[in-house]
Amino acid sequence: MARPREFDAEFALDRAMEVFWAKGYEATSLDDLCEATGLSRSSLYATFGSKRNLLLQSVDRYVERRTPNIAAALARPLPIRDAISALLGEFIDQIVSGPGRRGCFLGNCAAELPRHDRAALARVRQGLTRTEGTFREALVRARARGELAPSADVAALARFLTAGFQGLRLVGKANPDRAVLGDIAKTLLRCLEERNCRRNPHKREFGHDHQTSTACTPPESEAA
Repeated sequence: MARPREFDAEFALDRAMEVFWAKGYEATSLDDLCEATGLSRSSLYATFGSKRNLLLQSVDRYVERRTPNIAAALARPLPIRDAISALLGEFIDQIVSGPGRRGCFLGNCAAELPRHDRAALARVRQGLTRTEGTFREALVRARARGELAPSADVAALARFLTAGFQGLRLVGKANPDRAVLGDIAKTLLRCLEERNCRRNPHKREFGHDHQTSTACTPPESEAA
């Protein structure tokens, strides 16, 4: 016999995530969560422990749902630049049409959560690390296919793309203008041009006295 929906923890978690995503953690009340999940307060506490624990599990759920989608988009039979361009286009379409204006749930949590809540921020950081890892794996494949320079720093590129997508979604919350978002996307894609991924032994990195950089090195004609 199937369990009643009101006691389906996975369904309740999905609904709770949507509420947190739409309203933010502080603005979400227990009544909001009970209404969305169909659970009473006692059932909510019995299933998830607390509002904060429910948020942490919602973050994990978001990552579980999002990471395979990004991985599938990057696994398309396309050059890496085209695959990422298509993914950016999908994000922009969602922002312009409305649903994407909520921003990234991870980014929203990172902005709202207090700095002293290390456990919660660690959960968010783990989610961003998974996104970064997904980009890195795709970039490694692209480098092996000859689409990136052999010396391209795929780890640095993956971090940059993760930050770039986060920034695009943040800007989209306040300014969902297709032209503006398109300019951001075009500039972001320039880091994947092979000439911009050459090793520059003279480039000084942030936080290091001397270090070799291989990610997004501008061509000589643009370095001046």
